[in-house]
Amino acid sequence: MAENALPDEAAGPPWLPTALLDARVGVYAVDSRGNLVWANPRALELLGRVEDEVFGEDAHDLLHRDAEGRPVDRNTCVLSRVPESRGESPVGHAWFPRGDGSVVPVRWFALPLSPGRSDVAALIAFDPAEPADIAPPRKTDTGARTLSRGERLALLADTTAQLIYSIDVQEFLDGVVRLLLPRLADWAVIDLITEADAVTRSLVVHADNGTLTAHHELQGPLPPVAESSTMPLSKALRGAAAALIGPETYDVPPDTGIAVEQRKLFRATGIRSAAVAPLRGPREVLGAITLGRTDADEPFTPRDLNLLEDIARRIGIALENARHHQRQRQVAETMQRYLLPQLPQLPGVEMTARYLAAPDASDVGGDWYDAFTLPGHDTALVIGDVVGHDLQAAAGMAQLRNMLRAYAWSQDQPPGQVVQRLDQAMAHITDVRMATLILARLSLDADGGWTLCWTNAGHLPPLLVEPGGAASHLGDGHGLLLGLASHRVRTDARIALPPGSTLVLYTDGLVESRSTPLDVSLARMRDHAAALAHESLPDFADGLLKRTRPDDNGDDAALLALRIPAPREHRDRTCA
Repeated sequence: MAENALPDEAAGPPWLPTALLDARVGVYAVDSRGNLVWANPRALELLGRVEDEVFGEDAHDLLHRDAEGRPVDRNTCVLSRVPESRGESPVGHAWFPRGDGSVVPVRWFALPLSPGRSDVAALIAFDPAEPADIAPPRKTDTGARTLSRGERLALLADTTAQLIYSIDVQEFLDGVVRLLLPRLADWAVIDLITEADAVTRSLVVHADNGTLTAHHELQGPLPPVAESSTMPLSKALRGAAAALIGPETYDVPPDTGIAVEQRKLFRATGIRSAAVAPLRGPREVLGAITLGRTDADEPFTPRDLNLLEDIARRIGIALENARHHQRQRQVAETMQRYLLPQLPQLPGVEMTARYLAAPDASDVGGDWYDAFTLPGHDTALVIGDVVGHDLQAAAGMAQLRNMLRAYAWSQDQPPGQVVQRLDQAMAHITDVRMATLILARLSLDADGGWTLCWTNAGHLPPLLVEPGGAASHLGDGHGLLLGLASHRVRTDARIALPPGSTLVLYTDGLVESRSTPLDVSLARMRDHAAALAHESLPDFADGLLKRTRPDDNGDDAALLALRIPAPREHRDRTCA
């Protein structure tokens, strides 16, 4: 390999500034799988390594260590999650091992790259840091754990990075707890207020000799928050400032059921010193976090409250954001599933459809399928995708779907003319700016054969799978996506569908990948479809989704598949 060159087709890409080679900080690149694929001379110098020792290696396994040189947990390692990020640029501190076995403290800055530019998913720049800035917690002369200013900033940076990577509540709470224990406390307790104003003890975790254990027996519903209660947890759940507490705080007659539960918590955990802070979002209080220490010589101090409040504020913002996205997801999914149609019954033709929601609420979008009978007994088949990943895209999908149905039903015209009419009207009577779709017309010929006529507005091509397993994409009838050139005449394509063949219409959520070129993904889909040709249509659709959809695709996906009857099946049936 040439010195300091990126491997294979990524070598010397025009977007890679030459200045990186001469940078005074170390810079290395990782691909979407987290493998280290490039490093500048300064990085190799700081790591005390040569290219052959690092290129192609898993960056987490090779580089990510604690101060003692031990591997760190991949699940809590912020650096390992950079290739999965949505474009955020996290910063932090870490320890990197050198070729001679020593470890060097570093501060780092990650720059995730746009998908599809190359095989490189992110650049990570780093340079040496002062060990005191990232050293593990230590005890002062009085025995209490303290964090230096650098350590506090690093903890806040790590917490922020942990929270921005996920909108799954349980996932980011687990991640934050791993950062706090045993770094700051021996126990972490998180109580959440549900959207129905009920209180739940969602997480109780103990750190013991480096192992984190969740105590499910201490979790569960809590009594309601009383406005009259003056006990610290009740006040925190109402939004009061952070406070120092201990078992003696609750060695008084309880004023509410929550106080009773707190007394049980202190007795069960052996916590001798604790700090509690509210989890406040921008608009409401969403819960409280309690950190506890079991060593009487390590009490929390007022100085710790500022740090805990900063951490709690970040958790609160992330919680409110997650709830917002969850509500948006539920609305969008409900809208989409309500609008997804009942498939029509055709003589001898099998038809099935699948819709998979995006894993993240922010990616719930405008994918849809449709099938309906036309006045002349032909059948309209539709697959479409409104550009965007949010509730607005889902609403736009509903608008286009209804308009397309109306135009297709009222105008006995070829698909291209119907879609052109839709394109001309879209900008004037909908909120949709751009969309892709295929409109097809399935007809039963006089001799009993089935014919497909279709037009393609910027969508991925249909897939035709013949009974023997030969599979091909139908690239004819292709035009620009809706919203770009409504004045252009759209063309139609036509094909006689072989008896026993399977036609598949699908959206990009089934095939697109951040790490694989589209033509490779389409070829892979074609091969999987050919291998599944002998399966029943429901098993074919399920198998195609399972085998084809990439793990790194966060989009929603829709699929519409139909199977033309074999000649014997058709003779046994009559046409309505």
